[in-house]
Amino acid sequence: MYDVAVVGGGISGCIAAIAAARYGANVILIERYGFLGGTLTACGTGPMMTFHAGDVQAVQGITDELIERLKAKGLSPGHIFDTTGYTYTVTPFSAEGMKRELETMMTETSVTLLYHSMVYDIEYINGRINSVEVCGKSGKRRIEAKIFVDASGDCDIAFLAGLEPNKGREGDGKCQPMTMNFKVINVDTERVKKYIMNNNDEFPRLEGDLSKVTHAPRLSIGGYVNTLGKAQETGKISFQREDILFFETDRMGEFIVNTTRVINADPTVPEDLTRAEILGRKQAWEVFELLKTEVQGFENAELEFTGPFIGIRGSRQLKGSYTLTADDIVSCRDFDDTIACGGYPIDIHAPEGNDAAMYEKTKLSLEYGDIYHIPYRSLISDNVKNLITVGRCISASFEAQAAIRVSPIAGAVGHGGGVAAGICAVKDINVQDVDVIELRKELKKQGAFI
Repeated sequence: MYDVAVVGGGISGCIAAIAAARYGANVILIERYGFLGGTLTACGTGPMMTFHAGDVQAVQGITDELIERLKAKGLSPGHIFDTTGYTYTVTPFSAEGMKRELETMMTETSVTLLYHSMVYDIEYINGRINSVEVCGKSGKRRIEAKIFVDASGDCDIAFLAGLEPNKGREGDGKCQPMTMNFKVINVDTERVKKYIMNNNDEFPRLEGDLSKVTHAPRLSIGGYVNTLGKAQETGKISFQREDILFFETDRMGEFIVNTTRVINADPTVPEDLTRAEILGRKQAWEVFELLKTEVQGFENAELEFTGPFIGIRGSRQLKGSYTLTADDIVSCRDFDDTIACGGYPIDIHAPEGNDAAMYEKTKLSLEYGDIYHIPYRSLISDNVKNLITVGRCISASFEAQAAIRVSPIAGAVGHGGGVAAGICAVKDINVQDVDVIELRKELKKQGAFI
């Protein structure tokens, strides 16, 4: 029996567990793999983008503490200028370093970790989750808690409770495409930059200011539109994508390539996921061969790895007490129960795979420095007394979720949800009865920006 059980060890679940434990709760974190960090450490999701809104750091608290600890150990350069020109900053990091640092932070706060365990059922009676059933190498196990935090990414606990979460785009239920990221090593970064500086027409994202690529100690770039277009025409690239996107990690010459695109697949259907994994790796090899043969600086590159699972942008969303909307994002609506903030734009990858044709992004744009707010009510349901949802599957519309799904904001949401879980467990109250003034006061005490 625990005070708080967190299901999922991605960035949001980890921050939630630490936050609840720091409030004084007895916490267990259940994770299906043998490490923490989720997609950040498993499948090459990175860098984290963005902690900022203009010149203001909109994500602070425990999420930023993690980065500061990595910086102190030489495992991250910290928040640096986004040389793609898309957002304010990016935060490269060592995936192995993050795994270890998160475990260290769990140990310091006495969080119990349970790896290699997956929730497959729950006991849900009269609006309360009494326990979760997990399976692992030793068979089945029942874990009880006062409060449960769903950090599964796919709203698994609400789904198992029969709450029928929303899924995908309103109207047709289609989800954003999935991406199989991969890492390459032995890239000559200076040769890459030299090509960029001499080929303006390949990099429309930079809007003519090619000097942006010199403004940070690590390179991030989206472009090669002509190179990619020719490869698509000849069949070397078999899928639709507007440009090639890659990011240098904390290790110079190592890049994460975020370019593959798998459409028409439901992330909550195992058969679709299986097909997506296979197709995603096929696409990764297509892009890698194109980089090696056509992109200056990648001549000696080696494919280091594809992740153990494909990257998912969105699937099920909680039907919460309040649904965050695109209008809330672009109008920067404040809430009296704000628990997290962000500045990342509404970044929709169209389910059909053709972003440019599907969305007039100017209608969903933010002004420089705009900060939007995420309310606690979007983390809870009126129907469950002891469930808090964190991460990318909180209650948000398809468009709003496309902004808040990124890792720094997921961490900030986890911080808010974790503190709330701690309060509920220690005070023995339902999640609907949290004093938001006390919640926000404790978040500020733990360094959060709200």
